[in-house]
This record gives sequence, C-alpha cells and structure tokens, in this order.
Amino acid sequence: MVEIIHLAAGEQMPEMADHEPWLIVEASDDGRFFGTGSAFKPTGESVFYASLAESDISLKGAIGAARKWAIKYSVPRIWVQATPDNE
Repeated sequence: MVEIIHLAAGEQMPEMADHEPWLIVEASDDGRFFGTGSAFKPTGESVFYASLAESDISLKGAIGAARKWAIKYSVPRIWVQATPDNE
C-alpha cells in the first residue's frame, strides 16, 4: 500500500537520504501536476520517475500514475503539493 501525504501550501517534502526511495507530485502555475521520483530496482540499480504529459492534466491522474510506479518500485509514500509554490 502506498501512503499519500498531502502537503500544506508552501510546505516542502522532507529531505530524503540517498538510499531512500521518494516520489512527489507537484502543482505548476499552469494548472498541471508534475511527478518526479527516485527508487531502486531489485538489482540495486537506480530508476527515476518523471510523469508523462497525459498524466499531468489532473491531480487525480498524476497521483494515479505515480501510485502505479510507486507500487512497482516499492516506494512507500507519495508526497503531494496540490498548490503551486507561488500561491
């Protein structure tokens, strides 16, 4: 199960150690939601997440796509910043 943690406006995802998987979905000024993250394959090789344009259109779509990736790579939580930094 992947935990979804919603951040308050202006709040940042905590710093993660280099060996910890992480994933964040962040609102942009243009109304889209971008996901980025990092995890490890079972072999120990690093793997990175960058959301696709078709997932960025809505918060629900961005979280859904991020959740699939998080499950695949055993990322325990997704941090969500639903408002742009400048608001």
